[in-house]
Amino acid sequence: MNDSIRFILNSEEISLSSLRPTETLLDFLRLKRHLTGTKEGCAEGDCGACTVLVGRLIDGGLRYESVNACIRFVGSLHGTHVVTVEHLAAKDGTLHPVQQAMVDCHGSQCGFCTPGFVMSLYGLWLATEKPDRAEIEKALQGNLCRCTGYEPIVRAAEQISRTRPSALFDPLEKNRSDIIARLWAMRPKETITVSSGEDRLIIPGSMTDLSRILADEPDATIVAGSTDVGLWVTKQMRRLNPVVFINHLLDLQMIIQGDKGFTIGSGVTYSQAFATMAAKIPTLGNLINRIGGEQVRNMGTIGGNIANGSPIGDSPPPLIALGATVKLRSASGTRMVALEDYFITYGKQDRAKTEFIESIFVPYPPAESQFAVYKITKRRDEDITAVLGAFRLTLDETGNVTDITIAYGGMAGIPKRARTVEAELLGKPWIEATINAARAAFDTDFQPLTDWRATAEYRQLTAKNLLIRFYLETSGAPQELKRFEEVA
Repeated sequence: MNDSIRFILNSEEISLSSLRPTETLLDFLRLKRHLTGTKEGCAEGDCGACTVLVGRLIDGGLRYESVNACIRFVGSLHGTHVVTVEHLAAKDGTLHPVQQAMVDCHGSQCGFCTPGFVMSLYGLWLATEKPDRAEIEKALQGNLCRCTGYEPIVRAAEQISRTRPSALFDPLEKNRSDIIARLWAMRPKETITVSSGEDRLIIPGSMTDLSRILADEPDATIVAGSTDVGLWVTKQMRRLNPVVFINHLLDLQMIIQGDKGFTIGSGVTYSQAFATMAAKIPTLGNLINRIGGEQVRNMGTIGGNIANGSPIGDSPPPLIALGATVKLRSASGTRMVALEDYFITYGKQDRAKTEFIESIFVPYPPAESQFAVYKITKRRDEDITAVLGAFRLTLDETGNVTDITIAYGGMAGIPKRARTVEAELLGKPWIEATINAARAAFDTDFQPLTDWRATAEYRQLTAKNLLIRFYLETSGAPQELKRFEEVA
């Protein structure tokens, strides 16, 4: 058993044998390494001022991703390469092309958010040679500018793609092979335990080790992306001990495509899952683009979103509508649970303390069915859901409903199917009169709460209206749909 974690910070190798399990990367950079280009704005992964890049080994290659340092725990960094804004400029002070473009295009005003924008643009620069406008805006979803300087920043991104210099200038490109070799040497071959007083963090060497650890430590907190758990620490000041980090386990990051569906490892991030989901079920790809910002999608995992059991998690309702199942694993073996049965009541799921989610199987919707997901938020991008509705419908040759599944988030203490509404629709003609008659059944299925995102009345009316929208979109009534959207 090892007793230290190792990672590369810019060009320096870091080894830590004493570390609090909830110490954030932001605090480590600013307070211990005095790398103050990384700013604290919101401390909840929303504003992007703390953006850094984290490089990790995926499929034998090295992939750099923008992440929020304010909610990323240092304990999750073993075997990675952390890059801050201080690493970009040349030793003689020459700015990196990304930085120079921000200067040329006047992309900085007050300057507080600028390092975060630079790092997000740098991540895009590394990943995409000639990004279009949509790709640029997607890369910047997780960065907020209080001076409203977005257009100059977008122009800076466009300038970078037009005048891309030699990769030999870039510190990450010219040292890539060396970094890969150093990271491979760091990969954990056995379980790592690091202590700080009574607190411990544990990094399992394998899934078998993870099963054993949970059998011995049933009260441990499992952390994958920390996009939610990070806020338990930064906002709620919760003490977590011990913490088991799993984001390095490659066996949990597999995506296997089959004839009937695909299996996603619970450690697969939204960014990793995007290509498969967008190709196989485009509606899910569109949804992923609206989950947080790029930094959140690079950290957050679908398995973590399910395991957390939040009633406003974005992935459970559509996966429930598709008939997904989860594979739970423990030292005693594995078992399969239908996703809709996994959620029991608020804060309680069908998962023992000694179990973890190994994977999720997502069936392809039948070719003759229609599938849609609607996410309702106060702002379109990077916002938490007020109501999310997912619908899967199959009609027979006469237009009658032969199969329908409707699932909602934000309407109850758990992601939940609208079973009474489904029963009202099943076997009946898919016409406006049927839809209007079924609306009253929502009052039986749901009694939503009022919070700062939406009132109970708004949620109930929205849920009913989403059924109408789905009907209009699936019944070939474009004019009615247009009028509905204008009113909504």
